[in-house]
Amino acid sequence: MNAAIFRLGTFAGGFGLMFCLETLFPCRRWDVPRRVRFFFHAGLMIFNTAILRFPAVVPLVIWLKFVNSRQWGVAPMLGLSAAWNIIIGIIVLDMFDYWWHRFNHRIPLLWRFHKVHHVDTHVDVTTALRFHPGELLFSALVKSVWIIIWGPTLWAFIIFESCVSLAAHFHHTNIDFPDRIENPLRMIFVTPRFHTAHHTVSKRTGDANFSTIFIFWDKLFGSYGVPDYREMEYLGLPAGRENYLSIVPTLKGPFSSEY
Repeated sequence: MNAAIFRLGTFAGGFGLMFCLETLFPCRRWDVPRRVRFFFHAGLMIFNTAILRFPAVVPLVIWLKFVNSRQWGVAPMLGLSAAWNIIIGIIVLDMFDYWWHRFNHRIPLLWRFHKVHHVDTHVDVTTALRFHPGELLFSALVKSVWIIIWGPTLWAFIIFESCVSLAAHFHHTNIDFPDRIENPLRMIFVTPRFHTAHHTVSKRTGDANFSTIFIFWDKLFGSYGVPDYREMEYLGLPAGRENYLSIVPTLKGPFSSEY
């Protein structure tokens, strides 16, 4: 199967499934019509995909193939089989992603771009599409460093990226599990309840809970914040809320004092 088709299929399939689940079992009511949120965030995603394909995506794939041809990175040094390259690669790259997310909250320049994601006043599956193109460009540059450090194969990297998309769709979805499901699930994976707490105004959890796929990075590196329903009643950053579904304020957000 072509890698691009696999990536698109998992992305669209995961998004569609989570959209259906939050339609059937929403845990928070929408203050803004869902169609408005969907079309804005989908439009932003399409815009990002179009403008970043050649300056970011294509060079990253070329770089990945070049690194593979030179057998650079830890994975080739270990002589991992294709299966273990994928399995261990997902774990290692997810740890890198944890620290990248955490740095986005700690480094002022990165935060100016990342806060565009956090200004959303609601958390649902479309929030997983809400990123400033500047953040995605920075992310591509950082991933080029991950590639030379670890040396994943093309398929290992594509499967990791697909897992990240599926995890992001899942943990942004406007659903909540009963504790009998939530508690065992949250022993390993990031859940919607856990990640929604990351989108609160409260610094206790808003400045914590950085994991993407596996939750144990927050536990291991001391950034685990137990979700609190009272804190989750107010989502999104205090500034920029009035125009968070307008394209010009969103793109200007990192350069505006209003954000």
